[in-house]
Amino acid sequence: MAEVAAGAIRSAMLTMTAMACIVATAPDAAHAQNAGLGAAGELVDPDVLRVCADPSNMPFSDESGEGFEDKLAKMVAEGTGRKSVSYTWFPSITGFVRNTLGANRCDIVMGYAQGDELVQNTNAYYRSVYVLVYPKNSPLAGVVTLADPKLSGKRIGVVEGTPPTANMAAAKLMGDAKVYPLMIDSRRAPSMAELMMRDMTAGSIDAAVIWGPMAGYYAARTGADMVLVPLTHEKGGQRMIYRITMGVRPSDQNWKRTLNTFIKDNQPRIDALLLEYGVPLLDEQDQRIAE
Repeated sequence: MAEVAAGAIRSAMLTMTAMACIVATAPDAAHAQNAGLGAAGELVDPDVLRVCADPSNMPFSDESGEGFEDKLAKMVAEGTGRKSVSYTWFPSITGFVRNTLGANRCDIVMGYAQGDELVQNTNAYYRSVYVLVYPKNSPLAGVVTLADPKLSGKRIGVVEGTPPTANMAAAKLMGDAKVYPLMIDSRRAPSMAELMMRDMTAGSIDAAVIWGPMAGYYAARTGADMVLVPLTHEKGGQRMIYRITMGVRPSDQNWKRTLNTFIKDNQPRIDALLLEYGVPLLDEQDQRIAE
């Protein structure tokens, strides 16, 4: 799910929760530990798509099944011949991979930033970017980089430790910024993206810099016209664009190849699903992919 390194961007994608509890649905723990052998003896269940996910992290995953990764999981199950989907729910805190994928409780993490060594990445199924968000009637119209002088003195919301903080610091914007915590219990409090949108609508911040998939989803739910500017023109600082993959165990080479084939054969359907949720998708030339 995108911070200074791939593991940190996952913290932005999968809003971190403060409590580490596992709620596993079928298959139960015993079945999960003894899943049927897949190709070449891999510990991948051939009949059930066993997913590890955060139970309360819209728009990515949720116990309600309303996240786009939940919808994608159903597509993957159908496309790889699985009869059903089951979940091991675990908040995306330190130990997420160790206690889920690494413990053979599941066989896939639906969204993982490319380059994180804790998992084996499939091919990327989308590229997205951090975005600057501001109200449509804002004097910030025309801003395309965080170095724009128009942002000087503005109250900009940003999540602590995310890549934009480095670029904002270089532009001397952090002194006026409103910094939101990275670690929250999203089962008991709104996500930081949702809270930033509320604050912007109320006028307590002038703009926000948010991971694109979260920004697109929550901006559409404010009831106000919001402008989303992909930060594709940043010079120096931290990178803003990330490839998102599916994560599997390093040993599951055949499973990875199966998923790569699924992604290749279903890319238009995947794009359509992501666009429904307002995800700002980028092609390889950093241009927006439109509906």
